[in-house]
Amino acid sequence: MNQHRITPMTESGLLAALTVILAMIAVYLPVLGMFAALIWSLPIVVLVVRHGLRWGTMAVLISGIIMALLIEPLLSLRMVIAFAPMGLLLGLGFRKGWPGMKIFGVALLASLLSLLAAFALVFAVTAVNPLNLQVDALQQSFDAVFNLYEEMGLDAKAIADGRQLVAEGMVMVQILIPLVVIMMGVIYTAIGYLAGVKVLRRLGHAVPQVLPFAQWRLPVFFLYLFGFAMVGIYWGGTRQIQPLYQLSMNANMLAIFAGLIQGLALTHCVLSHYRVSRLVRILLYVIVLTNGFLAQLVALTGLFDMLFDYRRRFSAQGKK
Repeated sequence: MNQHRITPMTESGLLAALTVILAMIAVYLPVLGMFAALIWSLPIVVLVVRHGLRWGTMAVLISGIIMALLIEPLLSLRMVIAFAPMGLLLGLGFRKGWPGMKIFGVALLASLLSLLAAFALVFAVTAVNPLNLQVDALQQSFDAVFNLYEEMGLDAKAIADGRQLVAEGMVMVQILIPLVVIMMGVIYTAIGYLAGVKVLRRLGHAVPQVLPFAQWRLPVFFLYLFGFAMVGIYWGGTRQIQPLYQLSMNANMLAIFAGLIQGLALTHCVLSHYRVSRLVRILLYVIVLTNGFLAQLVALTGLFDMLFDYRRRFSAQGKK
């Protein structure tokens, strides 16, 4: 009886300590820290699956207090707010045996709300928008690079053209800040979900199967979103309605990203059907992702695949 009671407490302590270690790595080690931040919630996921939501919540509180003592109160609070709810809900979904899409959807919603709450906390304390701060830091990095080029005596016209391109890019980044937040939530949730599945399987837990990439299908909603976004971009741009233009640009880029994922899944299905080697497939994916025209073409194909389901038609023709 005593052993049964102490096991969750012991494991909770160990996993809470692991979250503190990951947080310290994320703060003090620049390159490795990015990876540590992405998997910070993984011990919480494991703990909730093995011992329940109550133990996971207690571990979050304990690790948050220790992080505040060892690192910085505001930074630790922001990290807990940004990542803990997603980890708790991922663990709850795995523990309850929810379908994979439901787990991912609930965790993604929690991640987006948590990121917004973390940004609001920073803004309330410092009166500085953390996203604009990141944009300013990026601009300063580009300025430092261009200053270095000038000191090296490189062509002044080429440097001026580069500065102009960067300035235009910074304007676009400012417009797409809402999309950046959404993409951050998607990346954090996807990494948390996939890492959780892999670790939990290693520990012997039954978790939902991840569909093969060739079978990924996104809802046709993104095709309609793309159409409405194009109309909004036209109206907002021609009539100088800035809020409509910014909203439509974000919706357009989100739809294109979804179409790119669907298009790559369709491409992967076709290449797998014709037994194209993995090396050649990887090279083709790299070419598509690094070529703007090809990426847009694949994205548009993916958007229309949401409506017409080319894979079903392709498989039906293969059976004839």
